[in-house]
Amino acid sequence: MPERRVAGRRVLALVALMLAAGVALPVQASQRFAARGEIELAFSPRDDAEKVLIELIRGARRSLEVHAYVFTSRNIADAMVAAHRRGVKVAVLADAQMNRRAKPGAKGDAVGRLLAAGVPVAFETAYNAAHNKVLIVDADGPGCAVLTGSYNFTWSARNRNAENILIVRGQCELARAYRDNWRWHRKAATVVTALPWKP
Repeated sequence: MPERRVAGRRVLALVALMLAAGVALPVQASQRFAARGEIELAFSPRDDAEKVLIELIRGARRSLEVHAYVFTSRNIADAMVAAHRRGVKVAVLADAQMNRRAKPGAKGDAVGRLLAAGVPVAFETAYNAAHNKVLIVDADGPGCAVLTGSYNFTWSARNRNAENILIVRGQCELARAYRDNWRWHRKAATVVTALPWKP
């Protein structure tokens, strides 16, 4: 294994221990990538951002990693379940505080729908808010894409709020950087098997 990869894993392990112990982390330098690929955007409620998001999920062929702050949209959950059923490796990280109270079958029970279908879900508990809103599609390509923006996976984001989404397609180096960050968060998250969830 290359030395750089081993060193990177050691750093991740150290950072996970620091987080678990409540130690503040130093600010890390940003990452830059050469511009390439295609960019798509949508503004809610003017555009149908949920439709764009669901079409992205439907296009996934191998993997879909998800960061969700608030996740109540059954339409988006159903698209993820359909991807899971067709063999896409789907996994979701969600903010514990915002998603733990849903009751199975209740309105807004998107996370429960995922769990019932066998989609792996984990809650982030190490932060005041796990505020990411990200979809990472097929990071290893072909067809890699990253969706990010302000858009929560909710009815209000689609119909009431001023929101945005940005999709970068064909920039697999960027997709892998997002996936690496997702994996880093996943190591410190708590697996959820049922709702409502108690810490």
